[in-house]
Amino acid sequence: MNNKCSKYEELFIASSNNEELEKHIQECEDCRQEYESQKKVSSLLDEVKMYYYAKRKNRTQRLRAACAVMFLIFSLISVTGWALNDEDLMDTLKYGDTLSAEDLGFPVDSYGLLMVDE
Repeated sequence: MNNKCSKYEELFIASSNNEELEKHIQECEDCRQEYESQKKVSSLLDEVKMYYYAKRKNRTQRLRAACAVMFLIFSLISVTGWALNDEDLMDTLKYGDTLSAEDLGFPVDSYGLLMVDE
């Protein structure tokens, strides 16, 4: 039966000084292999870390750009709508209702359309 040493994990987590861990790694083959594999994983994570942060930064920039575009679209629609309905809006603000042709004194029929003499 091959019993694998389990001291590496205990020393790695609980040890306050690294000297004890390094001494055990030099003496124990199982722990040395575990240490080497963790070193490889750590170096791979360090290598990938910059790509992860770059991707996250790109996502943040895209979100900011999308918010800016939505704000511009909303502003453009609001200003355009206000500019097109400026007279009705001003009449509503002044008189509480928009003025119709009849209110302005023009001859209108029962549908509210201007009557034209033939």
